[in-house]
Amino acid sequence: MKEIVKIGIIIADEDEFLPLEKKAAELKAQAIMLFGKKALQFNVSGNGCEALVTAILCGIGKVNAATAAAFLAANGYGIILNCGLSGGISGVCRGEITIPNSFLEHDFDLTGIGYKPCEKPGQKYIYSADSKLTEILNGIVHGAKNGTAVSGDCFVSNNELRESLKNNFNAMSCDMETAAIASVCYAFGIRFAAVRKISDDAGADAAGDYRALNQLAEADLTNILLLAIQKIITA
Repeated sequence: MKEIVKIGIIIADEDEFLPLEKKAAELKAQAIMLFGKKALQFNVSGNGCEALVTAILCGIGKVNAATAAAFLAANGYGIILNCGLSGGISGVCRGEITIPNSFLEHDFDLTGIGYKPCEKPGQKYIYSADSKLTEILNGIVHGAKNGTAVSGDCFVSNNELRESLKNNFNAMSCDMETAAIASVCYAFGIRFAAVRKISDDAGADAAGDYRALNQLAEADLTNILLLAIQKIITA
């Protein structure tokens, strides 16, 4: 009897989800709805193991991403992966692939009552990606950039905020989901990793650059995750 590994994929945006939808027939994936969200479910086999993969189009933002992660956690998924586009903060260029190794919520702010930026009283607030998953992803994407991804419920598109994220958090990139997923995964003891492509420089031209890349709906991140899943179950 094959061991079944349950792997969740969380994707925020319609255009980011589209490449996986285009592969649905090839993957023999079933289109389903989960808590009102579009999802795909399919199986991947190899080396005596089988993965049940559920990919959820969660919607943009931390609450949507955390909801999807909590749903997967409550239904026994032991691994969660994420892909999408990110703004570049430091040491990365448009079009580069990043595999973050730490995550934090840059817009969590209790500095007014004496805490450090993003500090959550009495709990962990900087989360780490699973080292074995990031090793697999780095093995697939040679030369991928590793560093800190910061998340917040805003699209970063001004130089002042970008510099603040660089200076306060040593951020490599910014997005609106990864730290929320990482927080849920930490709470439930779930392995998590993300692979993100830099769409813009998080500055004044960010919106146009992001839209131009997002509308291409490129398949590279989807292909990386599918290859990673195959390696996860055959390791």
